[in-house]
Amino acid sequence: MHLDRLIQRMQQTPKALQALLQDLDDADARFRPPSGAWSIVEIVHHLADEETEDFRVRVRLTLEDPAKPWPALDPEGVAVERRYHEQSLADGLQRFARERESSIAWLNSLDNPDWNRAYSHPVLGELRAGDVMASWTAHDQLHLRQIAKRLFELTQRDAPAYDTTYAGAW
Repeated sequence: MHLDRLIQRMQQTPKALQALLQDLDDADARFRPPSGAWSIVEIVHHLADEETEDFRVRVRLTLEDPAKPWPALDPEGVAVERRYHEQSLADGLQRFARERESSIAWLNSLDNPDWNRAYSHPVLGELRAGDVMASWTAHDQLHLRQIAKRLFELTQRDAPAYDTTYAGAW
């Protein structure tokens, strides 16, 4: 595994989010498409919580003691319970950037981790620490894509009489 490359990508995510979203107005940050999918503010708060409650915890637990059970997670339930949609986009971006910085510092402090140590997931089967680490980085990219889709949908919303087919296929 090229941990340095994964970490480099992870370091870029808060910067990319800031660049994409810093001038987004509040209504657009809270826009939900007709499908009912998460708004941008919900996605950002999800990323911040996943940083502290999912990936960092699960990588650490798998490296330290893969027999130890992982804490339960319910991302959809947490989004409702913590009222992500009502939260501040700026606060979510700041919290994510701060927690990501802590994650990067922790990852950089690891001394020769065994990425093949495996946790026995009740649904997914054997998950190695390296699988979880790679998924952590990929999770960022999935949500960057989701945010790009939301921005695309905002363009469609703001030009309802016009077709975006010329832009290319989504």
